[in-house]
Amino acid sequence: MSDTLSAETISISGHNGDQIEAYLARPATEAKRGGVVVIHHMPGYDRATKEITRRFAELGYDALMPNLYHREAPGAEPSDAAAKARELGGVPDERLIGDVAAAAAHLRSLGSSNQKVGVIGYCSGGRQSVLAACNVDLQAAVDCYGAFVTHVEGAGDFGRPHIEDQLPNLKCPLLGLFGNDDKYPAPDQVDRLEQLLKQADKPYEFHRYDGAGHAFFNTDRPAYRAEAAQDGWERIERFFKTNLGA
Repeated sequence: MSDTLSAETISISGHNGDQIEAYLARPATEAKRGGVVVIHHMPGYDRATKEITRRFAELGYDALMPNLYHREAPGAEPSDAAAKARELGGVPDERLIGDVAAAAAHLRSLGSSNQKVGVIGYCSGGRQSVLAACNVDLQAAVDCYGAFVTHVEGAGDFGRPHIEDQLPNLKCPLLGLFGNDDKYPAPDQVDRLEQLLKQADKPYEFHRYDGAGHAFFNTDRPAYRAEAAQDGWERIERFFKTNLGA
């Protein structure tokens, strides 16, 4: 771990060459290290997810969070940008893939990079983390309670299209962390995802928490569950250390 780090807002060339802002946090060491792309949750490019990005720098990784809503509302408050993005139908999957690929490329361009990059996402970002792992050269992926990875009967327009058909293309090990009291994804949806990964012979590791619902990692919400979050963080640390290097 590194007690000293730097964090700044930068500009990267995202999908189709669009310039988007991104939040970069780095440990103050010269050691070669892996990188982590952090996909923010539906509320957007906010303080809570920036804190998570800095936590990965503290753990010894270069961490980068692209602002997925920058095009819709450059310079806007996170809540306003999130509302605008939802009004326009959310982040298109193709654009998400391009932005994560660009973020991974930026991390690999840093002199400290060992060329290994992982991705993690929360809420809508959990689904997007799996989507990215099926389409981008990554070495590890973490899905924190991402809904609509699998088909959800009767969900209508509430969720994004499922990505079941992409799971055979998963390019790296997947860690999934879920609450058993969640509705999206509910336990049966997690069961379905596990079944599909087994059928496709993909490496995965799932952990489920009793008494925890959606957003149990989020310290700013009543849904926060300290025991589940602490165990989840320990598993994330071990998973990235195994797949991205110490």
